[in-house]
Amino acid sequence: MEEDRSAHIRAIKAIQKKLVGKKLTYREIYTLMDEIANDRLSDVLTTYFVAASFKEGFSTDELYYLTKAMVETGTKLEFRGIVADKHSTGGVAGTRTSLIIVPIIAEAGFIIPKTSSRAITSPAGTADVMEVFAKVTFTPSRIKKIVSEVGGCIVWGGHLGIAPADDAIIDVEEELSFESFDKVIVSIMAKKVAVSATHLVVDIPVGKTMKIRHFDDAEKISKKFKTLGRRFDMEVVTDINQSLEPAGNSVGPAFEAQDALYVLEQKKERPLALEAKALRLAGRLLDICFKTAKIKKNGEEEARQILVSGRALKKFQEIVKAQGGKGDISSANLKIASHGREIKSHKQGKVKNINNYNLNMIAKVLGAPIDKFAGVFLEKKLDEKVDKNEPLAIFFAKDKYKLKEAEVTLSSFPIYEIEA
Repeated sequence: MEEDRSAHIRAIKAIQKKLVGKKLTYREIYTLMDEIANDRLSDVLTTYFVAASFKEGFSTDELYYLTKAMVETGTKLEFRGIVADKHSTGGVAGTRTSLIIVPIIAEAGFIIPKTSSRAITSPAGTADVMEVFAKVTFTPSRIKKIVSEVGGCIVWGGHLGIAPADDAIIDVEEELSFESFDKVIVSIMAKKVAVSATHLVVDIPVGKTMKIRHFDDAEKISKKFKTLGRRFDMEVVTDINQSLEPAGNSVGPAFEAQDALYVLEQKKERPLALEAKALRLAGRLLDICFKTAKIKKNGEEEARQILVSGRALKKFQEIVKAQGGKGDISSANLKIASHGREIKSHKQGKVKNINNYNLNMIAKVLGAPIDKFAGVFLEKKLDEKVDKNEPLAIFFAKDKYKLKEAEVTLSSFPIYEIEA
């Protein structure tokens, strides 16, 4: 009891130290993360730490200490050999590349234990989309068994106890409506270190509705990811890209699942931007895995061959089956159980802008992600021509009242800007 009290006092002193702009030692940061992870630090004190960190930022050493302490105070999944992983700094819905990348990497011969989040502020997280096909909640031992059987998984990491201090800090940040760039880096890296990742590709979308809005910031973040990766003997490659709209055709769990299936099945109606992004990221990840494995292959060419040949689809079906879903999953038997309503353009012109904030809001009004079959299908994308009374989008919801509510909301929060 006396030791618990002593640790609590040390944690408070560490927060005070950070508030006046001083650097923290590993012992101080570990004590803080341990107190937060075990719910022994009040929300008020955690908020002070978050606010101080946002103002002052972290040194390179502090970033390393924070990541290490978050890992050490939580659950770890031990894998051996080359362990691949992928993550995005996020900011735009309807870009579900993980469901395409994971089976490609696993089929190429590298294990990829992908732990994913559920939606927090978006209409769907990767775990929500994968849950359309299969279970996503497993024990650590079951995850290891799935990965040993099929080479990869797409599971929810929220209940595993991986970097629990990070989850507590995220809760505070959501209330405050901000998250520092340094915290984004630590949050991602802690979860990757905890699953034994040795090779990581980080998708860094940049745009006015992304977490990262400027390319200068993206370059600095990329550098920090790579520096931190070296401290953990992790090969990190980043992909900085401009994102102005969803790469897929839809927003909402079942619709994003359908988009991913269309790409895996190589259907004519597949979203080509989503396919291109998934292949680019998979290729960059394979390049660094091949280099370590001393395999002379081009990553993106190999990724494309695995996708086009149908092997990625087969591997995805294996992963779905291993996670308790139907192994014969296809877009043909994915039934969208909801009502639809067309949203038409009030004028003729060209799509000048898609407001991703408003798109996310509308999808949530429709019921996503709790309702897996709620969402928005985008009939028109950027720079496409549109005639008056031509459909711009289709709203979907199980509840007809929510369709009406979303239409009313649209009048104040438009998704499309049409230039005459």
